[in-house]
Formats: sequence, C-alpha cells, structure tokens
Amino acid sequence: MIMKMLVLLIAISLVTCSCQKADKQPVYKASNYSIYKNKVVQGEYTAQVHSSSHISSDYQSPANATFPNFIEFKFAINGKDNELPIGVNHTFLLQTNEQGKIELPLLTFGQKHKTEVYTNATGSIAPNTEVTIRVDASDVINSFDEKGYFEANNGQKIYQEDYNGIYIAGNLAPLGWDFDNLNGRADRQLMDNNNDGIFEITLSLNPYNPDDFTAKEWKLQHDLSKYPQLQTDIPLIDALYNLALDETEINIENDGTFRTGEEWPGVWTRDVSYSILLAYAYTNPDIAKTSLMRKVKNDRIIQDTGTGGAWPVSSDRTTWALAAWEVYKVTGDQEWLETIYPIIKNSVEDDLQTLFDNQSNLVKGESSFLDWRKQTYPVWMNGVDIFDSRCLGTNAVHAQAYYLLSEMATLLGEDAQKYQALANRTKLAINNELWMEEKGYYAQYLYGRHGLMSSPRSEALGEAFTILFNIADNNQAQSIISNTPVVDYGIPCIYPQIPGIPPYHNNGIWPFVQAYWNWACAKAKNTSALEQGLAAMNRSAALFLTNKENMVAENGDFRDTEVNSNRQLWSVAGYLSSVYRIFAGMNFETDGLRFQPYIPKNYGQYFKLSNIKYREAQINLTIKGYGTEIKSCLINGKPSEAFIIADDKGQFDIHIELSEEPSEIQAKMAVDNSFSLATPLVKANRNKLNWDEVKDATAYQIIKNGQVIETTTDTEYIATPEAYYTEYCIKAINDAAYSFASEPIAFIPATSQTIQAEQDKQKRTINAKGYNGGGYLELSQSNNRYIKYQFTIDKPGNYIIQARYSNGSGPDNTDNKCAIRTLSVNNTKAGVWVMPQRGKDEWSNWGVTNLVHAALKKGSNTIEISFEDYNNNMNVDINTALLDEIRIIPTEN
Repeated sequence: MIMKMLVLLIAISLVTCSCQKADKQPVYKASNYSIYKNKVVQGEYTAQVHSSSHISSDYQSPANATFPNFIEFKFAINGKDNELPIGVNHTFLLQTNEQGKIELPLLTFGQKHKTEVYTNATGSIAPNTEVTIRVDASDVINSFDEKGYFEANNGQKIYQEDYNGIYIAGNLAPLGWDFDNLNGRADRQLMDNNNDGIFEITLSLNPYNPDDFTAKEWKLQHDLSKYPQLQTDIPLIDALYNLALDETEINIENDGTFRTGEEWPGVWTRDVSYSILLAYAYTNPDIAKTSLMRKVKNDRIIQDTGTGGAWPVSSDRTTWALAAWEVYKVTGDQEWLETIYPIIKNSVEDDLQTLFDNQSNLVKGESSFLDWRKQTYPVWMNGVDIFDSRCLGTNAVHAQAYYLLSEMATLLGEDAQKYQALANRTKLAINNELWMEEKGYYAQYLYGRHGLMSSPRSEALGEAFTILFNIADNNQAQSIISNTPVVDYGIPCIYPQIPGIPPYHNNGIWPFVQAYWNWACAKAKNTSALEQGLAAMNRSAALFLTNKENMVAENGDFRDTEVNSNRQLWSVAGYLSSVYRIFAGMNFETDGLRFQPYIPKNYGQYFKLSNIKYREAQINLTIKGYGTEIKSCLINGKPSEAFIIADDKGQFDIHIELSEEPSEIQAKMAVDNSFSLATPLVKANRNKLNWDEVKDATAYQIIKNGQVIETTTDTEYIATPEAYYTEYCIKAINDAAYSFASEPIAFIPATSQTIQAEQDKQKRTINAKGYNGGGYLELSQSNNRYIKYQFTIDKPGNYIIQARYSNGSGPDNTDNKCAIRTLSVNNTKAGVWVMPQRGKDEWSNWGVTNLVHAALKKGSNTIEISFEDYNNNMNVDINTALLDEIRIIPTEN
C-alpha cells in the first residue's frame, strides 16, 4: 500500500514538473520578443496576465530616450512641398546653447545655408527642447507685390490670392513630412509679426507628455455575458479576448453605431466595413446594420473624404458590400437583403461607368485603406495619377463585390449573370496584370500615365484578399503565404518601405491587416506563418494593453507613427477574428454555420467557446487537440458534420477532436525590414533627360510608355522625337533593390491641337489667374452642364484627350468635392474626366485631367462634355471645376 502511494506521488510530481516546465516554454519565440501562456516578454518589458479580466504591463516607448540630434526640414508655401526640389531639405546637426535651447541661423527661402551638413546623428536631444527656426521670405512677398504671384522651384506659379501662409515640415517630432495635412496647422505655421519678411517659429523638440503612454494595467470594465465566453489553457488568449470585447463595448456610441477609435469619432465606411466582416456581423449585427446604413446617401454607398475630394479617386466604398452580405449570412434577414441589394447595385453601376477600365478589366482608384498618398505612392503622383492607378486590394474588393452581388441577385430572383461575369473578368485580370511569378505574390499596383508600370512591392491586405476571395488558386495561395515578406513584429502594409517617408502605412504594421493576413494563412493551412501572425497580434495587444491603430514595422513601437489611436475599431475586431475565424473556424454560409477549427500545437489542447448565439440556436463549442483536420465531431452526443443548419433551434453542444497531425509546410521566417532606392528626380531640356545620382543605385532603367527600353549607368538620356505622344521615366536599380519610376516626362508632337475652353459671353462666379488664352469655362451643377466643341483632324487614328483644369473646392488630400464629367466623342462616350481638388480656394492652381483615349476620323469631329447622373460626387451639391483648354494629342495606341 505504501509502495503504491509512493508511486502515485512520484507520478503526480512528474506530471506537475512537466506542466510547470511546459508553462515556462514560450508559445512563440521571435527575435525580439517571446509569447508565453500567461505573459509577453520583450527585452526589459513584460505584460503579465493575472486573470482573464486583468493584465498589467510595464512597457514604455523608447522614443524619447533615443531622439536624434540631426534635423531635416523644409518650408512650404500653403503647406505644399514647393521650397526646395523634392528630396532636398535643410539639414543641421543640433546643439543647445547655454540656456538649453537651439537657435538655427537665418535661412533664405529656397536656398541652402552654408553651414548645413548632412550626417548621422551624434547624440540625443533632451525632451521638450526648444528650437527657433527663421526664414527670410522677403523675395516671396516682394514677388506677390510686384507680379501678383511667386514662381516656386518646380515652375508652379502661386498667386497672391491663393496665398495663405508659410509652414514647416520635417523629420523630428513634433514635425512630420505630412504635406497633405500641413495647410492650416497653426502649430506648424511660421509668422511674420513685424512685417519685415522674416518668418519665425519656435518648436518643442522631443515632446514628452506622460499621458501619451499606455496604461499600466487593464481591468475588465463591462459585463460581457451577452458575448461568447472563451476558456482555453492559454490564459493570455482568454484575457486578450476579453480585452477586445471590453474595447468593443467602449466603441459603441449612444446612437447605436460603432466609433472608429478613441481618436476617431463617427462611422467611416471602410473601417466599419472591414471590422464587421472580421467579427461584428456576428457579435453585434444590429449595431453593424445601423452603422452601415449611416454610410448611405441617395441609395448609394458613401465613400468617405479622401484624396483629391474622395470618390472616384478613393474608390473602395464597395467594402460596404462585403460587410452587408456578412450581416445577411449571419442573420438570414430577408428585409435586410432587400434593403442592401439596390444600394450595392446602384453604387457598383456608378463605379462601372467611372472606374472600370475595359481595356485591362481592372478598376481604377486608390489602394484600399492605403489612402495617404506619399505613404504608399511616389511623391509625384497627384490625385489624377492615383485615380488612374490599378491597385491590388481595391480590385480584389471590387471582384468580391461583383460576386456577392450575383449571389444576392440569385436569392432575389434577378439576373445574376452580368455580375458573375464581371467577377470572373476582374479576377482573371488581377492574375494577368498583377501576378509576379518571379516573386511568388501579386504586385502592389499599376501606375503611370500613358503607359502603366508595375510596382513590385507586396501589399499585405491585397495579398490576403486574393486568398480569402478565391482570386489566387491553391498553388498561388501557398506561394503568397510563403513568399510575401514579414518582419519580426508582423506583416508590414507594404514591402519594401519607401525611403524618407515616416512610419504610418509606410514602414507600418496595422493589426487589422495582420488579422486578414492571419485568416488567409489559416485558409492556406500554413501553420508556421499563422503562428508568426498570431504572435504579432498578441505581443502588441498585451504590451500596449489596447488594440492600437498601428505601429512601426522596424521596432514594433506605437509612438513614432504619424497618427495613432487606442482601441481602433478594426484592430479590436481583428483580435476577435483570431478566436472566431481561426481557432473556432466559424464560417457563415447562407444555409448555416460551419466550424473548421485551426489551432496550432503550441496554443494548447483545450478550447471552449460557450454562449454562441446563431439565429435561434444556442451553441457551446468544445475543441480538444490541435491541427486543422477534424478527427471526430459530436453534436449533442451524436456523430455529425460540424455544421449548424440555419433553421436549427435550441441548445447544441458541439465536441470536436482535432487530428493533431504535424504541419509539413516549411517554416515562415521573418526578414529584415528593407527600404527601396530613392526615386530619381528627372529634368528635361528639350529632348535631353538629366537626373542626379541615386544613393546605392548601380544603374538606371529607361522606361518609354511603360516599357523598359534600355539600362544605363549614365545620368542622362537623349529621347528620340516621335510623331506620337511619348512618355519617359527613369528607375534606379541595383542587384537587390529598385526605386519607383520617376515622374513621366511627356513629349507632345507638334501635330497636337489645343481648344480654348472659354466661350463668348460666359458668366463666371469664380475669379482665377494663370489660365492660357482668353479665359476659362466654369463647370458646376448649374453652369455649363453640357458643352460641345467641334474641331478638324487631318489624319485619322488614335488620340488622347486631356484638359487643363483647376478645382479650389477643397484641399488635395481630403474632403468630397472631386469634379467629374463625362467625355463623349462623336456622340459616343469615350470616358470620364476626373478633376480632383488641388487646394482650398486655390482656383489659380492649374493641373491636367486623366488621359481619355478616342479614335478620331479625318475631318470634322465633336467633343461633348456633360454632367451625367453617375458623375455625382460624394458631396452631391458641389461638383465644380474651371476648364482652361482641351488638348488633342495623337498616340500610337
């Protein structure tokens, strides 16, 4: 008897020791941090789980401790990058005086100072150090007085009527390089208080505020009993799940809608839609419905304010369709289906008239969610250029929206063939135009003007969508997960990063993007990649004790991104999706709820999600084991498929045992963060192109009409004059890296024609300068809704038609007043002209529209410019532009 008890005690001791040893083993070990069952450790910092409702963290951002003493900055009239050439900045090594302050020498606008140096930082600046910066801008002011305008280094004329101040942008906080949002920022504006032409600003470098740091602990604030209850043998997962539900409750506004984040009030179309698809269609369907309907106007989906005045430059409003359909699948609400179908159909039909390119079968417009211009595009691309790009993520969203519209049409007894065909066409086009066989994933976008080029960066959200939306086949899906670069702290939005652009989308990791990537990893059954992605989400949520909007890809910190927010809605939903979409494998179908769990081995052997409410069914789900394959499934004690039929009612206890088969896929390894080469700045003197050497470049590609025609080590090139419109770009390369292509240099043949847009006795309400010819034409809702021009062509063939325009209805980075008009040639629609905003009240700031292609006949031809119903922008009331002249240029194709 004593011997038996001794054996039993030894066995218990061995089991206890084994369990204790297992608890000390990391769930996941990265280069810079480790995930354990009950804590996260990163260097000297630890996030500790005390219970499923309590976590503490001693994490502190290192940003203030390592603030460099080297500054780069430039001045900006009207907040725009117009003082020095792009890529050229004022540069100083900072030193404090006896008072602990910094004073730089008086600078002259547009000129580098003789004491400027370009070097690495040699030390740090103490928190809240004052620096005074002064600039002599008397030449600018005198030019306004004498000429009525000032000509910037890029040749643009800034008229006195449009002038609203001199601002500063730079690399050190509180400065940033965000020219898009600089205009109007009083804290970045230099002042000339004594009218001597000397403008001055005093800044506090390395700003420190204890309130900017994250909380030291999280304790549950809300009753979560209405939500599914999670219990696993990983306390960290249980606690972070409850943290996400707690933040969900905080993000619910009194009006029954979702708040976008702590710093972002209101409902935003894209944010709420991606959040609903991830989790909230299931957890909060009524709030999801109310939030979605808040983003509808005139029976169409609202595209939120964005580049150049929003839609059609920003063009991913069909994310709404993904969310609305998911709500239907969860609820089975027929009235909801009948409500959303015409809204989605109307929006898609307008998009087809404006965005769809029948030549490539791709949709035009900005990258979905990557909507901060210079963060993911070359700096030369303006609103027109971005409209004309074809982006991976946006096209994936549209392809899925077409497919879902066909599904809705079928359910409602309508013809689904058109939208199914569109879905197939767009999916095929994504594969034909954007798949990169040599890299094993899709290209970021096509960009350019006359000839489009591929940007070979990865784009994480779009890559994930191609898998989730069945655009990539199985082999492609495996390749995407294996080859798309991830860094130690997660998957960056793009890779490689853009040099000289501060972290946000560029050099940034966004938890909601990580969530979609993780979902795609699970669908592709790549356990190694999934484990890396789950660890990235667990690290940030635990250390920061909130679901942050974003973080820096290089160091995983939250402080140095351009903008950030706590409890960002889609980040919160992203964490919930790891429980619902991955661990529980919940997949809502039109006829039921399917469970296909995916639990990596290190995430335990026990998972229970109780109080799952699905229509009229109450479900308790218990999973034992690990892996992706279901070994057995019992529902209420009977062997069954892991599926609850939509009409099922009552209590269902589901017990799933996983097969515990090891993953055979090669380990997913994080790579070092990497930056591309700088974009060449090209100048043209007649037909001679010149550019400065690009650091680390070993050669330069000469690109003509989108095609590489030559590679050279020179920094000049002689272009050959042609009888057709021709564009040249330069791209810097070396054996391992590349740059964006430079801004296209256009060569316009002498056979081109120019039509002056102004007409006799025209009534104007807007005054502008800088136009060509005798005046300009004012286009608005009430003026010149239909205009016709007649002209003669000597040689029939292909032509491109472009207009010179201005739009001062708003800033060039936001608002909703992009002007749109339909262009018809010889009574046949040729396309649309998109005229984005170029600056608030800057009606003398002229640019050019997108190129519209048309076949012209010999002899008399007509151009009609009309305002059609589908030309309504997101403002609806204001759709105004000034038209200076129309250019008709022969092209080869």
